[in-house]
Amino acid sequence: MAKLFVGGLPWATTSDELNQLFSQAGAVTSATVIQDRMTGRSKGFGFVEMSDEDSQKAIEMFNGSDYGGRKLVVNEARPMTERPKRSFGDRGGRGGNGGFGGRRDNF
Repeated sequence: MAKLFVGGLPWATTSDELNQLFSQAGAVTSATVIQDRMTGRSKGFGFVEMSDEDSQKAIEMFNGSDYGGRKLVVNEARPMTERPKRSFGDRGGRGGNGGFGGRRDNF
């Protein structure tokens, strides 16, 4: 079983549409369009799982092809790597000077 990364998806693409598209290359085990947690909108990429043989066929068929006016990027998904936690520093009132850039005595 292989997992494919599919980038460059049109924003309106659903997981069902992604499944239907990749079914042209073979049997799809799962197809998921990734959505933003805050807005619920598509992030423009997703993942498709299919057999190793079918996944190679899908890469050849769809990588670089036009779908909904956008150019698809299709390749084998790499394992997610641990990313360092993002630090937003001292902005927006989290202690310190509250994001004013210096001391202000009179507001």
